[in-house]
Amino acid sequence: MKPFSIGWVNIRRMLRERSNIFFVFIFPLAIILLVGVQFGGDFDPAVGLYLADDGEIAEAIAAELEADESLEVRRLESEDDLIAAVERGSAQAGVFLEGGMDGQVAQGELVVVGLVTRPDGFGPQLESVIRASVAEVMKPIGAAQFVSGETGIPFDETVGIATSNADISPGVEVDVSAVGEALFPQTLGRFDLGAAQQLVLFTFLTALAGSAALILTRQLGLSHRMLSTPTSVGTVVAGESLGRFGVALFQGLYIMGFTLVIFGVNWGNPLGAMLIILTFSAVGAGAGMLMGATFSNDQQASGVGVVISLGLAALGGCMLPIELFSPTLQKVAHITPHAWALDGFAELVRRDGNTSDILPELGVLTVYATVLLVLAGWRLRVAITRP
Repeated sequence: MKPFSIGWVNIRRMLRERSNIFFVFIFPLAIILLVGVQFGGDFDPAVGLYLADDGEIAEAIAAELEADESLEVRRLESEDDLIAAVERGSAQAGVFLEGGMDGQVAQGELVVVGLVTRPDGFGPQLESVIRASVAEVMKPIGAAQFVSGETGIPFDETVGIATSNADISPGVEVDVSAVGEALFPQTLGRFDLGAAQQLVLFTFLTALAGSAALILTRQLGLSHRMLSTPTSVGTVVAGESLGRFGVALFQGLYIMGFTLVIFGVNWGNPLGAMLIILTFSAVGAGAGMLMGATFSNDQQASGVGVVISLGLAALGGCMLPIELFSPTLQKVAHITPHAWALDGFAELVRRDGNTSDILPELGVLTVYATVLLVLAGWRLRVAITRP
């Protein structure tokens, strides 16, 4: 029971650290929320719309824009409101339909549709969508103007004929089909991808940050005091290992549980997800204990731990999906345990896999954990027994 007692003390120390209230409980969820809001799920750009009058052509263009399901059209009260909405970012583009458009068309004049966009963002993409909507409305009007100019028939008559025939005229049909396998299925939730990445990142980061507590234990002579009692070196090593493992496991389970409840994140097969967390927490425990047994200064260990954690996370796909890496970089990324853990979550979440489908990933993580824990145990044994 002594190893479990030592491990529980380490977990309590982590929970009592005031800075961990932010870095363990708040910061990971905030990052997941930010990533999900910015990059996850579907995005319908907002388009501000101002009509200077209620003419038929202006209303037709407005109706065409509002019928586009890819846009979120908001009617505004003035041109100033339109510009302000684009400037403040509440609308990604603004469309201004000037007054007297019906009269301009009847006289064969050009009709100007105002478009306001920011130099950054979705301006070019939205411009093409808005152009297509305007062209759809103006198509029969342009034909009517041409016929009226060539034949002398009044425009009022030709526009009626052109409009009535526009719907029955054969158009150009474009068939779009997807080939191959999509990297990210459409069923992937807004927060599903970012949650797995941040779980892996923060579980490992918290485990390495826990090395400072192990160094402090050695500096204060607590390890030697434990050895002065009927406690063997193996018991101390096992207890410290359980402590590091418990800290990492707590972080992983916390992120998984709260994202499941708050954001509705899909973690796939529960048993498979739990096995990934257990094995990856063991990897983090081995790495954290190895650092704690190697460094003699907790500030140095904390700084190096952050650099190593963020570096491995970036290389392993925690900041950019590994599927977007080049083939060569993907192979390099799998030097890290992070990439194998993320592969396991991808199999469970994106491909509806089960425990048997992630056996290769679990095997690699188990090897990482075994090697790191053996090295860390040996190094800690040397550190606490030397004079």
